[in-house]
Amino acid sequence: MLTDLLARNLAWSQQRHAEEPDYFTRLAALQAPEFFWIGCSDSRVPANVVAGLDPGEVFVHRNVANIIHSSDMNLLSALEFAVDALHVREIIVCGHYGCGGVKAATEDLPHGLADHWLEPIRRLARAYAVDLGREPDFEAQRDRLAELNVVEGVRRVCETPILQRAWARGAVVRVHGLIYGLRDGRLRDLDCSIGPGHFQAAQSTQEASQ
Repeated sequence: MLTDLLARNLAWSQQRHAEEPDYFTRLAALQAPEFFWIGCSDSRVPANVVAGLDPGEVFVHRNVANIIHSSDMNLLSALEFAVDALHVREIIVCGHYGCGGVKAATEDLPHGLADHWLEPIRRLARAYAVDLGREPDFEAQRDRLAELNVVEGVRRVCETPILQRAWARGAVVRVHGLIYGLRDGRLRDLDCSIGPGHFQAAQSTQEASQ
């Protein structure tokens, strides 16, 4: 299998060089992606492939069920590098329907360390139990929970000191929530985008109502 992988890589490299002789020279000289993608580790959802982007156009962090943990130093380091060093303008939190992590979070079965990692999804399931109960079946409930996990992820990214500092210094960075359909290969906008000023305005409104 490794031999086959290396052969595929060679064929791809030769094809890209034939189509664009300076392709690898350009990539090696500079990394300047427009997007930072926070997605699921699922092998069926590779960021640049489903988004139709070439290598070099998207900086990627992936984990099980695309969860934003405030203590995840791997994610936070990637986020900081994307915002402060690469100066990305668009951050995407992307989940997908049929997510195995979401399914595991809703099962009454042991999953080892994954049970600790998936706790934020279980909290969401409890918080939105009434809304999820309106869905027609378990699959629809899990897909809706996958959407809620993305929306929550967008909010949590915006709460990080990294984004707060970036916005305070005037950086124009927006955070978006997308969901990917395994059955049709389509990305869908969950209409939860947040940009400079939006988060602070929402926080001010919430504080005023308390």
